[in-house]
Amino acid sequence: MIIATAGHVDHGKTTLLQALTGVDADRLPEEKRRGMTIDLGYAYLPLENGTVLGFIDVPGHEKFLANMLAGIGGIPHALLVVACDDGVMAQTREHLTLLRLAGKPALTVALTKADRVDSERINEVHEQVTELLNQMGWRDAPIFVTAASQGDGIEALRTHLIALTEAPAHLDKRFRLAIDRAFSVKGAGLVVTGTALAGHVSVGDSLWLTGCDRPVRVRGIHAQNQPSENAHAGQRIALNLSGEVNKDQINRGDWLLAQRPSEAASTRILVALDPIAPIQHWQPLHLHHAASHITGRISLLEEQSPESVVQLAELVLDSPLWLVENDTLIVRDISARTTLGAARVLQISSPRRGKRLPVFLNWLQQLANAKSDAEVLALRLPKGTLSIPNFAWERQLTTEHCSELFHSDDLLVVGDYALSNELANQFQQRLLDTLALFHEQHNDQMGVGRARLRRMALPVEPESLVFTLINQLLANKLIVNSRGWLHLPQHGLTMTPAQQALWENVEPLMQDAPWWVRDLANELKVDENEMRQLLRQAALQGYITAVVKDRYYRTERMHQFADLIRAMDATQGSTSAADFRDRLGVGRKLAIQILEFFDRSGFTRRRGNDHLLRDSALFSDE
Repeated sequence: MIIATAGHVDHGKTTLLQALTGVDADRLPEEKRRGMTIDLGYAYLPLENGTVLGFIDVPGHEKFLANMLAGIGGIPHALLVVACDDGVMAQTREHLTLLRLAGKPALTVALTKADRVDSERINEVHEQVTELLNQMGWRDAPIFVTAASQGDGIEALRTHLIALTEAPAHLDKRFRLAIDRAFSVKGAGLVVTGTALAGHVSVGDSLWLTGCDRPVRVRGIHAQNQPSENAHAGQRIALNLSGEVNKDQINRGDWLLAQRPSEAASTRILVALDPIAPIQHWQPLHLHHAASHITGRISLLEEQSPESVVQLAELVLDSPLWLVENDTLIVRDISARTTLGAARVLQISSPRRGKRLPVFLNWLQQLANAKSDAEVLALRLPKGTLSIPNFAWERQLTTEHCSELFHSDDLLVVGDYALSNELANQFQQRLLDTLALFHEQHNDQMGVGRARLRRMALPVEPESLVFTLINQLLANKLIVNSRGWLHLPQHGLTMTPAQQALWENVEPLMQDAPWWVRDLANELKVDENEMRQLLRQAALQGYITAVVKDRYYRTERMHQFADLIRAMDATQGSTSAADFRDRLGVGRKLAIQILEFFDRSGFTRRRGNDHLLRDSALFSDE
């Protein structure tokens, strides 16, 4: 277990920790010279049961508040230190406010320097502290009176702290460690330290280091200042790393993550505010998150809300941050003298438009009130296709938790994507409606290929997901696949007896050369419109194919052309009109007509003078 100290400068935090643990947490020469804590210090108390109680000594001076904030992130318990001679001071209130905003950990209070005052003053300070704690929401926090120089009250306080039960949070999440120090150890190499915010880590694990964006491997672990094979959230951890990285490439605020991020670091985020002071629209701010300290601006999404409603805002960050949902940022004014409140991350990205629409704000309010991953998922699914890796990253879900969450009969899961059954039905109806419209507009064509149907109906949806929806429609016989062409079952009905009789005369003529409708009508001495209707019906049934209006090839011949294009694409990477003309031995005009037909069909796509293969499954007998 790890405990963070808090309190006004020179109230005896470091001295108290030394009395409790025997360790002087001031490690820097400047700290020794000035007699005050500047950066984070650490002290550890080994216990009889083999566990270790750890303490983070944070600076009390307001100039080093950023360092103090770097030390309290993810801490389950805090020790508030108040000197009996000074009583409650400015930084006492400030630190207590920050602790509340950072997650309100369990609290113990130590009244120090009791040997310097009389009992009346001790009682007075005790009442001050009790009143302050009641105001801040810590009504039952125990208070101990101590004098470190005399050893008074130290044993009682130590016994109380040892008896605290550790209940590590976020063990079911991915491992995340915010780095606050990096250094080299002779014989070991690179070592980084920090407090684990979530998950657990073991020797031999591979982690991702942000900042330099490289993978590293855990060679060794010190948890609570003791060698260990593993560590978990809530502990103070030192990791010995191996990889192509050195300490000069690591900065305070970098992260060690269980997996490589699936998204970029955030620059615009949507948050729920917990203000303790007025905040103006587009106000510049200091933002503190874990061990990071940056600046940014706030964009209020609505007017000041009633107390019962979450106040929503967008944070525009001057430097990108590796954030996940439910992370807390401490918000301070640009002069870095006043704490304005806290911001809880609702989304690690922000839409470019529509942020202030009532529908979106209502949805965001529901998201802010959601208590579990399942509730958030239920709110996200109606918005459209959900990327499972992105959702897992945003919520820091482990593989096991993610599989459990997405194992539902109400979901369609295809690879890395999930879709609600309601939306899946809507998408399938859109596919059917698109096919019906195509048949109405192009009644001389049998249908479209899979890829083209997706581009027409659901162009922004993942290909694998749309193809799965199409396969379901095929299995339910709502659409039909005829030699690669998708069409509605009622499209392409059989010929009438009169048409069948005429077709028996036409079919022998349809060999390797194309025919115009007018030429066939003259050849067989029938009405041109009658011949046109017959050939359209024959095209619907797949016997012939119209390369341009009223000009038809035998379908088997078109398959031969398609095979030639596939072969040329495999050897040359594309097909040019000149090469295609020379291979067929036809005129340039006809060659271009055939190639343009393949472009329109989605079999190829034109790029300059070349035609690239697009959907190789079309025009195939397989």
